[in-house]
Amino acid sequence: MFSAAKTPIADAGLRLSQRNSLHDLIPLSNSENPLRLLLETQKLHAQRFKLGDLNQLPWRYLNCGVFSIARKLFDEITNWDLVSATYVMSAFSRSNFHHDALHMFSHLLCTDVRPNEFTFSTAIHSGSALCDINMGKQLHACAMKMGLNSNLFVGSSLLNQYAKLGSIKDARGAFEDIHEPNVVAHTTLIGAYLKNKMICDACNLFERMPERNVISWNAMIAGCSQYGLNEESIKLFVEMCRQGVLPSTSTFPPVFTAAANITALSMGKSFHGLAIKYLGDKEVDVYVANSLINFYAKCNKLEDSVLVFNSIKSRDAVSWSSIICGYACNGKAKMALQLYKRMRDLGMKPNNHTLHGLLIACNHAGLADEGYWLFRLTKKEQPEIMNSEHYVSLINLFAQAGRFDDAMRVLEEEVSFEPGVGIWKALMGGHQIKLNKKMTQFIAKKIKAQSETRETNVQGKENRREEQRR
Repeated sequence: MFSAAKTPIADAGLRLSQRNSLHDLIPLSNSENPLRLLLETQKLHAQRFKLGDLNQLPWRYLNCGVFSIARKLFDEITNWDLVSATYVMSAFSRSNFHHDALHMFSHLLCTDVRPNEFTFSTAIHSGSALCDINMGKQLHACAMKMGLNSNLFVGSSLLNQYAKLGSIKDARGAFEDIHEPNVVAHTTLIGAYLKNKMICDACNLFERMPERNVISWNAMIAGCSQYGLNEESIKLFVEMCRQGVLPSTSTFPPVFTAAANITALSMGKSFHGLAIKYLGDKEVDVYVANSLINFYAKCNKLEDSVLVFNSIKSRDAVSWSSIICGYACNGKAKMALQLYKRMRDLGMKPNNHTLHGLLIACNHAGLADEGYWLFRLTKKEQPEIMNSEHYVSLINLFAQAGRFDDAMRVLEEEVSFEPGVGIWKALMGGHQIKLNKKMTQFIAKKIKAQSETRETNVQGKENRREEQRR
């Protein structure tokens, strides 16, 4: 059993805030003016203090948003009932005062009040929000001691906690302890498996599910699509529809991505028809539309990509990036650059995919200087979106243009990370380098060495995943 004075859960409690000004007010009630409500609560506090009855005051202060006083009153009251204590804990947890919620839980354990599944779920949620797995394991041990680890609410909270923190072995243990886990518990563990690239485990659990809903189907469809299992993703979608489960807006983007990756134009068009059937055609959902733009562009149907783009009323940065990349990959560099200008004129900020598409467009058109200017502009205005793929594209742009010296200058002066296989292959793409036998051999050795290192790292990750399965 925890001790309020000696355990990390108790130590997690923050010191009482001394800020009781009006800036601390977080109005939770729209029915009354928070300042007037606070004044009335303070009057009531004075009256109840004389009577020695403070029980009604904590949630009154919570409704005013004055959490520091509510927390202090919680510590002073000794005759809590379970419902009231759980309510106050939940209010703190919902408002992101997670240390305080855990302090209250520890305080509650020192009284005669026995926490129930809802109290534990609140405490576990706060522990998970703090990303402290050791605290989570303490809560798990406490729940086991009280025989609540098999409860659906507690078990699901523990499962969600371990899944969030990446402890697959503990997540599986929490799942197995649950008495009759429901579809949410199954889907949470499936999501944890997929997040850690444990595709076989996710598929096996999915097959054993007693019932499935659209969220569990979506998780598997998206997971397979994300890891390049395109045919499996499409088969799952078809089977989902065959079983009468209605797709949601989250179902279609990974399906269109899978169809695009295998350039299954006819199949993708039929899926487009299903999207219109199930989601309606009045206004295309922007996420579905963006995936459709990519799908048609990859299938060399740029005119259809444009039709979808024009049908979007509320375009986001992904919409613009998708159509720019579509034009770029289909050799329409001039149009891609014009759309980029329109995007900036509308005040839209490019993302990392926008720059990647622009560099591809410049590569197709041999516009090395324009591509370098766009690279430098983005690096200056939005350095946070830069990644290694942009350097690979820029080096390949110079190499393809026969400007090997410029490519080497970028590699030596601007690349601040260890060059990977992609950069060396980008250099190999140049025409001049193919005539330089010595340099070609040097780059080939670099690629071989890094490929071997990558294989070793992949094997190491696979071994660790195998240990997690045991």
